Amino acid sequence: MSKRTRRAAPTTAAARPTVTVCRGCCCGISKIPGLDHTAQLRDLRHALRTSATVRVTDCLDACERANVIVVQPSAEGRRNGGRPVWLGLVNDPDASTDITAWIEEGGPGITEPPGILDLYTFRPSRRIQAELHDQ
Repeated sequence: MSKRTRRAAPTTAAARPTVTVCRGCCCGISKIPGLDHTAQLRDLRHALRTSATVRVTDCLDACERANVIVVQPSAEGRRNGGRPVWLGLVNDPDASTDITAWIEEGGPGITEPPGILDLYTFRPSRRIQAELHDQ
């Protein structure tokens, strides 16, 4: 009989917020004219380099709300009751600035989002939410 070494379960909670930027079939393309999609992603990555993890996904299946960004709470934010915040129609540089400022202050579960982000917030179906967490 062998002894088993019990390992701690891997932690899935991030130490800092995670920002998922959709760049699939409708987000990040010329469907939304007048927005430099490459610059938007570059600016988010640069501004959040020390306060959040920014990742790109192929499609979040909320095409009617392109460009979509999901802000997931940090481990501390989740312990405080924070949940992912889905933001759609993020097609204005000012919206990206507001999102960045909120995340730099802690994001979901740490600090309330600025009221202007209410214009962008939406709730996707449970299926779509579950798919994001499976990535």
